Amino acid sequence: MADFISSFWDLYVAGLTTFGLLLCIVLMVANMTKQKPGASPQMQGHVWDETLREYNNPLPRWWLILFVGTVVFSIVYLVIYPGFGNRLSTTPENDAGLRKEYADEVKKANEEVGKKFAAYKGTPLLALAGNKEAMETGQRLFLTYCAQCHASSGKGSKGYPNLTDNDWLYGGDPDTIKTSITEGRAGVMTPFAGTLSAEQIEDAANYVLTLSGLDADNASAARGKDVFAANCTVCHGADGKGALSMGAAFGALGAPDLTDGVWLYGNSLEAIKDGITKGRNSGPGSFENRMPAWKEFLGEDKIHILAAYVYSLNKDRK
Repeated sequence: MADFISSFWDLYVAGLTTFGLLLCIVLMVANMTKQKPGASPQMQGHVWDETLREYNNPLPRWWLILFVGTVVFSIVYLVIYPGFGNRLSTTPENDAGLRKEYADEVKKANEEVGKKFAAYKGTPLLALAGNKEAMETGQRLFLTYCAQCHASSGKGSKGYPNLTDNDWLYGGDPDTIKTSITEGRAGVMTPFAGTLSAEQIEDAANYVLTLSGLDADNASAARGKDVFAANCTVCHGADGKGALSMGAAFGALGAPDLTDGVWLYGNSLEAIKDGITKGRNSGPGSFENRMPAWKEFLGEDKIHILAAYVYSLNKDRK
C-alpha cells in the first residue's frame, strides 16, 4: 500500500488527466468552424457510396457552450479534488489536501494509541510475556504485521520460520527476538553452482540428509562428507549444527542446524540440491525472502510488546 502514496502516482494520474483534458480541448477547437453569410457550404472532403458527402457545418452554439462548460468544470474540480496531484513536499506533514488530512489522522491516532504502548515500555520482556493484556495487544500487532509471512498461528510456511518451536536461526531469547524485529534479518546462502559439479552437489545433498537421519544414498553421502567439510563447515559447523553452535559471534550468519530435523525450505533431496545449487537470497534463481526491519514503521514501543508476544508463542521452551 505504501507504494501507492509515492510521488510517482501523483505524476502518473496528473499526466493522464492533463492529456485527457488537452485532447478534449483540441477536439473542441478542431470543430469550431465558422461559416460566413452567403458563402458556399464547406464540405468535409470524404465521400461515401460514390456521391454521399458531408457538410462541414459549425457546431450548435448550445453544444459548444456545454462542451466548454464541462471542460472548465473538470479543471476546477480536479484542482480542488485534487486530480492533478498534490505532492507539494517530500514530507507528508508539509503537504496539503488529502495528504495533509492523512498525515494529521495518523499523528492523532499515534498520540492516542501510543500511550497504551508506552505504558509497557519499561517492563522487561520476560515479565511482559506473562501479562495477559499486553499479550492481547501483541497478538493484534502480530496478526496485522507478521501473520502474512509467519501465519496467524506463528508456525510459518516455506521459507518463513516457525516461531512456536525451539529452532532459532539467530537465537530465541527475548532480546535477540527484539533485535530481529527491529533491524530485520538478511541471511544469505552462497550458491555453489559455479564452484561444485553436479555430482559434488548430489553427494553433498545426500550427506546433509544423513545428518538428520533421513534416507540417503550411502555411497553418495560418503563422498559428500568431504565436499561438506571443504565448503560448508565455515557456516554450518563441522558437525552441521549451525552457526549458533559455534558461539554468539557466528550467530549473525543465521546458518541453520542441519541435524535437528527442522527444514525451512523442505527436506527432500531435490530441495536440498536446489539450495546448494542456487543458494538463498543470493540472486536470480534463488529463493528470495528477507525479514524486513520494522524500527522505522512500528517504533520501539510497539516492537517491545511484539517481541514479548513472539517469545510467548513457544509454550514448551527449553
